[in-house]
Amino acid sequence: MLLLSISLAALVQASQSTPPPASVPTMRFTDVTRLSGLAEVVPCTGNPEATEILEAKGTGLAMIDLEGDGDLDLILPNGASLTSPNEGPGSRVFRNDGGLRFVEVTATAGLKHHRWSFGSTVGDADGDGSQDIFFACFGSDALWLNDGAGHFRDATAASGLADTDWSTSAAFADFDKDGDLDLFVTKYLSFDPLHPLPRANFKGVEVMAGPKGYVPTPDSIFENIGGAKFVDRSQESGILAAKPAFGLNLAVLDFTGDGELDIFVGNDSQPNHLFRSVGRFQFAEEGLRSGVALNGEGIAQATMGIAVADVDGNGRADLFTSNFSSDVNTLHLNLDGANFDDRSNQYGVAAPSRPLVGWASGFYDFDHDGDEDLLTVNGHVYPQASKELMDSVREQPPLLMERKEKRFHRVSDAGDLPGADWIDRTAVFADFDQDGDVDVIVGGIGAALRLYRNDTVSADRPASNWIEIVPRDLRLGVANRNAVGAVVTAKTSSMVDGTSIRQTQRRWIWGGGPYMSNNAPEVHFGFPPGVESADIDILWPDGVLETRKGLTLGKRIAWNRSSSAATPIAP
Repeated sequence: MLLLSISLAALVQASQSTPPPASVPTMRFTDVTRLSGLAEVVPCTGNPEATEILEAKGTGLAMIDLEGDGDLDLILPNGASLTSPNEGPGSRVFRNDGGLRFVEVTATAGLKHHRWSFGSTVGDADGDGSQDIFFACFGSDALWLNDGAGHFRDATAASGLADTDWSTSAAFADFDKDGDLDLFVTKYLSFDPLHPLPRANFKGVEVMAGPKGYVPTPDSIFENIGGAKFVDRSQESGILAAKPAFGLNLAVLDFTGDGELDIFVGNDSQPNHLFRSVGRFQFAEEGLRSGVALNGEGIAQATMGIAVADVDGNGRADLFTSNFSSDVNTLHLNLDGANFDDRSNQYGVAAPSRPLVGWASGFYDFDHDGDEDLLTVNGHVYPQASKELMDSVREQPPLLMERKEKRFHRVSDAGDLPGADWIDRTAVFADFDQDGDVDVIVGGIGAALRLYRNDTVSADRPASNWIEIVPRDLRLGVANRNAVGAVVTAKTSSMVDGTSIRQTQRRWIWGGGPYMSNNAPEVHFGFPPGVESADIDILWPDGVLETRKGLTLGKRIAWNRSSSAATPIAP
């Protein structure tokens, strides 16, 4: 192993890569919900007919390793009702028993959380080595601590996190680099279920009010001072200097390349925020200046789903956001760490999304051809939606797009995807069966969860042109065990028709998720034919770079951070 200290800025160089060969595996997904144990799991979102805005947003999903066995288990936060927002059916816990089979263990887990919950985030909040969960709620947020055996206790009262605003999403990250996990929480608006605003008008149709007309609430950031106790630093950090907006989702990673964690907040129908870290738990809001606040036409969008990838191969994290119908999904390319540019039309992601209301989104190499494809789940917020009234229907299919050279192309048949129409909201992406490709669990309104198995690698289609890396920082005193903020790079070479082809791919371990959900603490790379091995770099959040050369493909590798005390070079 080569151990170096280096800043992210030194890694950000354009990858002059020749496109992979055209002959690649095709995508194929199989709906295995019926045998998964999730077929009867219907998220509670209030009235499925969404009479008020609280009922329109859906609820998220959380991936968590309950017992430290390496499998990704599942928690459904769950909602409630307008009349009893604190007395819903409760969050539900499902243990991953392998083979894409989940078993409900809510009772034995002790997770008796019944408040209306939306997003969540998973991390080691108390530094004991196990994964805990924070729920972003309507009403008091909640922190539940895991004893390491999958049993939870409510630690909200002592945590300092019992904020009573409407929280939508959250992310654990070590913003001050002191070894423990701090917390950022996105907030939506002030809403009283007993006194909602009068009905609104959308395209001549009477609909529920909001978000416009309601008062937005400011986001919050909390410093972990140890022992799962947090202090609100929103004022002194600069977060409250930003104009409050209808926050729905977020992405936490180093966008600028200076080694600090920045925070992108997707705001509904208002300009997005980009909180650039200036060090020492201080942030400057630069959404407008950077170009991510608005689309290329200078218009604020709905910004529900978020996906992150190095789309143009320049080594920096680009941003994809999903939006409302009669608008389009947006791809902002990160040009130089300071400036973003809307290239949605250039890359083909705009036009296919115009009739859709997009939510959870993810960039993943579903077909193992060396570039990342794109999946967005969809569904309208208004029960009255129809082509005649709103140019868009309520139930909508997922939008699956394959990357082919410089553009994304809609996929009409990938087995059971896109498949039927749904009122979707959330999704989580991971190799749940650990067979080498990325599977998807989708959740929405008025229907059970759905599990799609990716069959790029299967018994009848064996393949080894992939590698998965699970970064783990198990050093004493480090609670950021899943390495939020790390960058993983794969470098390969191959011979095609006598020509040497070199390729560089990057993945980020980032806080936040597709929509009110979290990301798997792992990265997946697919490779085109002819690649036999890969050189892998991990740039850890503290700026230390580790390299392993010539790794054999077709393996899932748990990569433990070295205990070396090497000091990173300042950027």
